[in-house]
Amino acid sequence: MRDPYSIVISILRTEKGTHLLPINKYLFWVEKNANKLEIKSAVEEIYKVKVKKVNTTAVRGKNKRVRLVEGKTPDWKKAIVTLKPGEKIEVT
Repeated sequence: MRDPYSIVISILRTEKGTHLLPINKYLFWVEKNANKLEIKSAVEEIYKVKVKKVNTTAVRGKNKRVRLVEGKTPDWKKAIVTLKPGEKIEVT
């Protein structure tokens, strides 16, 4: 099994994520190759909570330009983790 800290990169603090907190859902930036079972076990091990469901989405990078140089931000993966009732992650 891989290291849980290499699967879950960070928790996302966004406006959408803030609106999901009352319904016990949390957003995470995860490794692109991680599957739902790996994400579930990593979140349970890192935060010591019980996970009910995991939804994932692949986010495509955006085209950016700085003066004359064109480039692209990297693709990444986002996971929406639903916790069981009574569970909570302290987000500071």
